[in-house]
Amino acid sequence: QVQLVESGGGLVQAGGSLRLSCAASGSIFSFNTMGWYRQSPAKQRELVATLTSRGSTNYADSVKGRFTISRDIAKNTVYLQMNSLKPEDTAVYYCNVEITKRISYWGQGTQVTVSS
Repeated sequence: QVQLVESGGGLVQAGGSLRLSCAASGSIFSFNTMGWYRQSPAKQRELVATLTSRGSTNYADSVKGRFTISRDIAKNTVYLQMNSLKPEDTAVYYCNVEITKRISYWGQGTQVTVSS
């Protein structure tokens, strides 16, 4: 069993930066992807960024050039560095680890609010 705990959310002004962290308890020996998703009111949960076990990254078009996903293997933690934040980035951000197509874990979510 894997538990994911997110941190780093908060309130920031437009143009500011935040770094989200997602710490995984329990060793993850292999996985398909680790990533971040977000959900705002009246919208479906959407992909923000993912990182494969080989280090390939994928970003939503809306965050390309502003957000960076990374991983610290020793700390079993995945990060999302968010720069040049916009009000439309306001959402609850969720960490996800997909072990296989059938086994996937989610964190509890962390709120990010960007004021204009």
